[in-house]
Amino acid sequence: MITIGNGCGFWGDDLQAPAKLAPFVDVMTLDYLSELSLSILANQQEKDPSLGYAKDCFEVIKSLLPFFKKKKFLIVTNGGGFNPLGLAKKIKAEAPDLKIAAITGDDVRDTLKNKELYTANAYLGAYSIAEAIQNGADIVITGRVADPSMTLGPLIAHYGWKDFDLLAQGTLAGHLIECGAQVTGGLREDWVDLPDLANIGFPIVEVESDGSFVLTKPEQTGGIVDKTSVALQMVYEIGDPSKYLSPDVTADFTQVDLEEVGRNRVAVTGAKGSAPPKTLKVVGTSKAGYEAKGTLALYGGNVRQKGEKIAEVLLERLKHFSFDKVDVSLVGYGAVGPLKENPRYLRETLLRVAARCQTKEPLEAFARSFAPFVTGGPNGVTGYVNPRGEIRPIFGFWSGTIDRNQVKEEVIWI
Repeated sequence: MITIGNGCGFWGDDLQAPAKLAPFVDVMTLDYLSELSLSILANQQEKDPSLGYAKDCFEVIKSLLPFFKKKKFLIVTNGGGFNPLGLAKKIKAEAPDLKIAAITGDDVRDTLKNKELYTANAYLGAYSIAEAIQNGADIVITGRVADPSMTLGPLIAHYGWKDFDLLAQGTLAGHLIECGAQVTGGLREDWVDLPDLANIGFPIVEVESDGSFVLTKPEQTGGIVDKTSVALQMVYEIGDPSKYLSPDVTADFTQVDLEEVGRNRVAVTGAKGSAPPKTLKVVGTSKAGYEAKGTLALYGGNVRQKGEKIAEVLLERLKHFSFDKVDVSLVGYGAVGPLKENPRYLRETLLRVAARCQTKEPLEAFARSFAPFVTGGPNGVTGYVNPRGEIRPIFGFWSGTIDRNQVKEEVIWI
């Protein structure tokens, strides 16, 4: 049996979770990349070529280094982002005795030759990860790989799997733990009733050579692992459950069986697999201008009218500028969902005004015009967020595929 745990479900997750999970697993995966994360990292690298990786990832791995002195341990992470080599070298400086592998090849901008794309990254699979592990890696740093492949790679390395049904089970194991605490109680309707949420546990899969596994979490941690939490995560972001496409296998989850075999222990069997697609998914981004936004809290009578008037005055002050889009929302006053109360009794709202433009100049004027409402607006202005309307770049989203033969993966040793 091999135990694999996920200590980070997204860039911004609990920084303390990995160290709490480490004593219970043979392998730790750390997932930092969403579809648009790479554009943020590319923007950082554009300003400083030494960056382009998730800085949180470096701090987390640094916190895990003491565990290497206690037992055999493996870390696999996509926190390398746009610069796996840069992160690997920074970690090597902290841990010169460890064998660190960086996997590159996901950046396919030059291959696609699409000048409009700012980033374009193919979703790599598990086999380069497995190769690095089989050659003795202690830490594997990747860029964009399919999230479940970070779990499947160690399983291939450990068991030598080639059978598609086994690869499908390993992919399912990775999919179930890839979002961290989402499978140990997160997003449930009864979340408020779960035990010890301040100490919610992160997930572990105990995987056997036949592909069967038990999903659990460390004892003495909060949250819950039951059929409901596992089922909710299984259908999360998968599209067609009979044809879940990954770089490693086409998985069929429609025959999966979940069985509670103990407290916070769910056995998972039944995933089936067939050959993977001949293409790899590619996600790209393009620069789409800039945005700025500000938020005011309003309290008292006539808050809707006050909020709408602030927005009206704001736009009047900006009438000489042209924006791609201006969005005015009264949060708590029907902006998120339909009102269930009589609006005449509502006495608070958040006024959120956001603007987009291809250039910064109109947004700088937006910021200067928004802030004065803090003191020059109506009574009942009780608090504000970003009254100066911080200007940030925004990115458009593009997705497609690429022939996997055009992608040149490489394992580089640091």
